[in-house]
Amino acid sequence: MRGVDVSAYQGEIDWAVLSSQGISFAFIKATEGSSFVDSRFESNLGDALETGLRIGAYHFFSFDSPGGTQAENFISQVPETGGLLPPVVDFEFYGDIGKTLPGRDETRAELDILLDRLESHYGVRPIIYATEKSYDNYISGHYEAYDIWIRNVYTAPKALENRAWTFWQYTNRGRLDGYSGAERFVDLNVFNGSEDDFDKYGK
Repeated sequence: MRGVDVSAYQGEIDWAVLSSQGISFAFIKATEGSSFVDSRFESNLGDALETGLRIGAYHFFSFDSPGGTQAENFISQVPETGGLLPPVVDFEFYGDIGKTLPGRDETRAELDILLDRLESHYGVRPIIYATEKSYDNYISGHYEAYDIWIRNVYTAPKALENRAWTFWQYTNRGRLDGYSGAERFVDLNVFNGSEDDFDKYGK
């Protein structure tokens, strides 16, 4: 089961065209940090829900703002629409974060608040998206109850301790028809399971 994740970088999306190209799901960027809202989230969500795809929304985690206000930002934008995939927290490094890692305990404390508030509001445990580096430094050995969406665009993901990945972002250079943004490529992902498993996932 293959899918995409998109943001305003893909520009205006013709969801009827995009959804007809062998994909089964799409994750759409909603928010980032405590105040940023993706400019195309509302239109993307509305149009995507008119297709046969399963749709989810994701939040880009900020190391620079409290988990509580980040949760409020996401909740203010993402409706409790039946049938949506679980919310995703995109936990990856940006800027110089990967060079000077913030404190692990302090970062996990804010991530815990964000995850707990999203689960309380939507009634389903969020998914954690991570690169292998962010996974190794903050997620490994913790968050065993959470499904992992792992990014590795060069090789198959390495084995995760005591768990299997649920989604794998296997390329950031996919090319599909149906979008017109400055970004020529689209991220492609795969679900770790059968069609029946995916139909039941998150429900």
